[in-house]
Amino acid sequence: MTEADRETTLDRKLLELLVCPLTKGPLIYDQEKSELISKKARLAYPVRDGIPIMLPSEARAIEE
Repeated sequence: MTEADRETTLDRKLLELLVCPLTKGPLIYDQEKSELISKKARLAYPVRDGIPIMLPSEARAIEE
């Protein structure tokens, strides 16, 4: 596994447990952008070095 793979790979069990901190709704993992998407909150939470950054202040707003 390369370093780039480690940055973009999240444990499936972890992904099942994570929810949006604002809406408590489900998240969708976008491996290409290395983000967790909350459609309900319209936010994309970054994943850095394989670690989800679940702070609304770190998330970027997304358009549908």
